[in-house]
Amino acid sequence: MAKRIAVLVSNDLNHDQRVLKTCATLAAEGWKPILIGREMPESKALEVPFEAHRMRLPFQRGAWFYASLQLGLLRALKRARVDAVWANDLDTLLPAFMVSRAQGLPLVYDSHEYFTEAAGLTGRPFQRGVWLRLERAIFPRLAAVITVNDGIADAYLERYPNARGGRPLVVRNMPRKRTQQVEKSERWRQRLGIPEHAPFLILQGAYLDKDRGVVQAVNALREQASWYLVVVGAGEEWEWAQTQADALEGRLIVLPKMPFDALCGLTASADVGLSLDQGVHGNYVMSLPNKLFDYIHAGIPVVASPIAEVTRIIEWWGIGHVVQDSTPAGIAAAVEVVLAQPRTQWQSVCSKAAHALHWEAEEANIVQALNQAQSAG
Repeated sequence: MAKRIAVLVSNDLNHDQRVLKTCATLAAEGWKPILIGREMPESKALEVPFEAHRMRLPFQRGAWFYASLQLGLLRALKRARVDAVWANDLDTLLPAFMVSRAQGLPLVYDSHEYFTEAAGLTGRPFQRGVWLRLERAIFPRLAAVITVNDGIADAYLERYPNARGGRPLVVRNMPRKRTQQVEKSERWRQRLGIPEHAPFLILQGAYLDKDRGVVQAVNALREQASWYLVVVGAGEEWEWAQTQADALEGRLIVLPKMPFDALCGLTASADVGLSLDQGVHGNYVMSLPNKLFDYIHAGIPVVASPIAEVTRIIEWWGIGHVVQDSTPAGIAAAVEVVLAQPRTQWQSVCSKAAHALHWEAEEANIVQALNQAQSAG
């Protein structure tokens, strides 16, 4: 019988591609993932290929939400009867650590971001201090930690040089390897009312929160009368974009999160993928957004703000252009650079990058992390 591993998240499970890919890797290694997340007001029916449970919490934000999340995860873990625990992000780590210590279970901590430097904690010293104290109490005692890029791994190593698990292992959040490149679909242009030859830009993200570049992209759109911009996702800036759509008379199209396969077809239909995170929060400065790899696998060039991890990939593989500044003029100049090159050229260089930048090239570190956790005893 396969060993059971609890996989904890604070979202509603349906659109967390990293977690689902991690579970598939664990399943291939002979584990049975048991996903534990939460049911949100906008949640749709569960559509995940693993056993999954969602908690209904009495609060949706703020301190009471996080308190109820900890208690809910703790209760769910105690009922789950598992052989190991996989905690995704700092807001699930405390109950995971408590149960793993009490029951002698292997624990892997998968940090999807530099949580204590997130935008939501900027300018909020008390809240940041609470999370930082929690991290300092638990992180050094963990035998196995994973994170999403080398910049964050190095930051954790600098913060916790004597941590039990050493430097975190890196698993970048890239799509699975495809046997062929994602095909564009002209039906998306027709469905969204985008003229055939109009420049079609896309900015996507599961949570387009503050300073994720939506404001900058929309401001650039205002000054480029021929452009169309599609914003896909959720979050604070996504909601703001909804309020701007009417004034742009159909050239700004705001869509909610959608199944990954549908999103892939939409992305491949665009001419340019935007990644415009603003370097005003420590977490963003070291970020490596999932959308960068989604654009590469879709075969479209990337226009990005000068974030170090993103710049490194764009310049190494030649798959786009980095903006010199995030003003409308700066974004327009970068977009014009990539639009001046034939689409076939971008498809060619993106295809080469996609052959190297895929989930299967990273997942060995998932296995290594689990082995470390089990060996620690």
